[in-house]
Amino acid sequence: MARRPDEEYDYLFKVVLIGDSGVGKSNILSRFTRNEFCLESKSTIGVEFATRTLQVEGRTVKAQIWDTAGQERYRAITSAYYRGALGALLVYDVTKPTTFENVSRWLKELRDHADSNIVIMLIGNKTDLKHLRAVATEDAQSYAEKEGLAFVETSALEATNVDKAFQTILSEIYRIISKKTLSSEESAAPASVKDGKTIVVGGSGPSTKKTTCCSSS
Repeated sequence: MARRPDEEYDYLFKVVLIGDSGVGKSNILSRFTRNEFCLESKSTIGVEFATRTLQVEGRTVKAQIWDTAGQERYRAITSAYYRGALGALLVYDVTKPTTFENVSRWLKELRDHADSNIVIMLIGNKTDLKHLRAVATEDAQSYAEKEGLAFVETSALEATNVDKAFQTILSEIYRIISKKTLSSEESAAPASVKDGKTIVVGGSGPSTKKTTCCSSS
């Protein structure tokens, strides 16, 4: 069935929100997809997701953002939750040190279940609660650098950096996908040779393109 014009997009990227319960994952999701914030927001039960379409590098990208409950008893859903995810926003609450301490556990789970090329961004949420801050920006920044993560602090309440966080992670996913598409096209012939297949060189495409690396890992 053909998509309606308002549903047309070039890419569909699945991004998951992870982190302890109560850090503001659901409000980050609603701020980004509906520009809403709910002070009375209840803990997510199971999984929910929302979408938003935006422009990335001149392409129309539909972001499918998944939000899960942070409670232990919903751990059974993890493998299905992470399947196909190209990006992950790992959220902690800047006013609750425990939620930052648990980031390493979430990161391990993510790396155990998700694709090895997943783009991960660490997010310190609730920066509007300045007087309650208990996690220094510098500590989170150095942790992110050590683990190779992007990092930004947000306030879903004040809509600070929420769009920026998603725009950054979607741009990075797009960059990786584009590069992977190119490298898989370039490495197709060498891979065939390596696999012991006979390849017939035809004159249908440019044969002068060279690549120094055939790995698509």
